[in-house]
Amino acid sequence: MLQTPYLLFLGDAPDQLAAKTAQGVRDWRPEFALGQMRLAECKADLGLPDLSIAEAWDKGARTLIIGAANRGGVMSDSWMPILMEALEKGMDIASGLHDRLQDRPELVAAANAYGRRMIDVRTPQHKYPIGDGAPRRGKRCLAVGTDCSVGKMYTALAMEKAMHELGIKATFRATGQTGILITGSGVPLDAVVADFMAGSIEWLTPDNEDDHWDLIEGQGSLFHPSFSGVTMALIHGGRPDALVLCHEPTRKHMRGLPHYQLPTLEALRDLSLETARIVNPDVRIIGISVNTFAMGEDEANAYLADVEARMGLPAVDPYRHGARRLAEAL
Repeated sequence: MLQTPYLLFLGDAPDQLAAKTAQGVRDWRPEFALGQMRLAECKADLGLPDLSIAEAWDKGARTLIIGAANRGGVMSDSWMPILMEALEKGMDIASGLHDRLQDRPELVAAANAYGRRMIDVRTPQHKYPIGDGAPRRGKRCLAVGTDCSVGKMYTALAMEKAMHELGIKATFRATGQTGILITGSGVPLDAVVADFMAGSIEWLTPDNEDDHWDLIEGQGSLFHPSFSGVTMALIHGGRPDALVLCHEPTRKHMRGLPHYQLPTLEALRDLSLETARIVNPDVRIIGISVNTFAMGEDEANAYLADVEARMGLPAVDPYRHGARRLAEAL
């Protein structure tokens, strides 16, 4: 477990989506999000106080979380002086990047010298099995999206909250670095060796009580040429009984791929069902989660009403309006 509270380091994030790790921690663990630290080039803002290492330490921060999630998960050399300063001051460092803290000799030496911890949450901590697709007790719901970063994690977390309020047994299952930083456990799926990806999700969602739901954090998109593999592993390893479609309607193209357009919700519905029925013929789609952050209230409500009428399924923004209708549909 990480020492709290946190200083969220945004580095030189080029836009708000590149700071989605820090954004997730701020939104779901606000009591631990003491402040943010940004470089001059940073284009993201969490609305938290901007603090230096010294200021954050004096206010009680004990872990620096690298909250940027850039394409490829690379740690910038320009961050090194700040990370070194945090260790020297007495902070631990936690990172969800592919570029591991433990692979930086200067950071390892400083952590050892000052007795601090460096936590790479994107490093698998277990030996996972090869998936076998066998049925398991309990029920599972997976969020699937038209693109990356459209709200799949927020959907599952909001559904867990709503289900607990309704007295339904439910557990959020983290499959990415942000979810793991929020909950303290999970599988860093995109860092698992490909042969064991589906098996890691079977391991994450084992046999459970018949009326218990695992809410599996979605990753990537079946339609994204770069990251469709993690989505397929989630579908086949999770063997979901239910799917929630996730979409961000103001997106102009696939995240990071201007030459690829987003699919329609109908295309997402059809391909997701076809893929999921390979392991569970009885899988159903129960609702649609729409990220309306970039819309005004009236525009968002009109869009949701149109999608609901068109698709014949409850359509909500679970973060803006709550996920009760998705929980009830489930």
